[in-house]
Amino acid sequence: MKFVRSGARPVLCALFLACAAVAPVSAAPAGGEARKAAPFASDRLSVEVVGAGPDVILIPGLGSSCEVWRATADRLKARHRVHLVQLAGFAGEPWTHGDGAFVQPEVDELVRYIRAQGLDRPAVIGHSLGGLSGLLLAQQHPDLVGRLMTVDSLPFYSAMFGPNTTADSARPFADQAAAMIIGADQEGFRTMQATTAQALSKTSSEQARIVDWSMASDRRALASAMKDVMTTDARPGLSAMSTPVTALYAADADGGPPPAMAEAVWGREYATLPGVRLTRVDASRHFIMADQPQRFAELVDAFLSE
Repeated sequence: MKFVRSGARPVLCALFLACAAVAPVSAAPAGGEARKAAPFASDRLSVEVVGAGPDVILIPGLGSSCEVWRATADRLKARHRVHLVQLAGFAGEPWTHGDGAFVQPEVDELVRYIRAQGLDRPAVIGHSLGGLSGLLLAQQHPDLVGRLMTVDSLPFYSAMFGPNTTADSARPFADQAAAMIIGADQEGFRTMQATTAQALSKTSSEQARIVDWSMASDRRALASAMKDVMTTDARPGLSAMSTPVTALYAADADGGPPPAMAEAVWGREYATLPGVRLTRVDASRHFIMADQPQRFAELVDAFLSE
């Protein structure tokens, strides 16, 4: 992608390269068991609920299935009621919104879900786009979120182009990325996605799932989400936030984001958030939960026990 500067590539690839090309929508989810949704009607998301106890909402990232959280949910369900969110348009979930807005309508539906289900200040854990969604949710409705963990997620992703980047200056690149998604042909798609998946995870089984989820996603949803993610800047609302936030970020000296670069970017972009806990997870790429499952489980347990 021409707008990715070579010096920033190790960090940028985890978000932008993931959607350099996508396949047409598939009618069925990619792999995994059939999901039982909570009794909540929405054309933006569906939710599977497992377990009993304090509520935890898990939000996946761009193009991902809620199955990215299956191991986490299976581990937590003995002592928590876990809400696995599946975003519309991703991994086979139907999409009916053309090239319209993605992120804010999805956040609005999360608000409606929390209220409709009568959840009492649930913990929220979001990966990538899901983490950005969690930040917006906590900023706009601090009374609804008890605590938030973002997983390799930034309040403004296009800041990875440089500290002076703004939503307006990023817009042409966002449009270019969306056009690449919509205009990509299918020839060689799986090979391209396999290469991309290697930038997102060190784990071969997770790489295969990433490819399958992309193959089952709707290009219009991915393009809309990409534009929104690249032009949504949640940083102005950080200083006023009262919700406790833990921000995990990946570093990998062997082909992923170099530790010094990752630490500098995450420290800079979360600098105005009072009390934020920044935790670097080494030997991991974007999908921390797959690349470092034991460390991730420990960090989630610590987060939920606070």
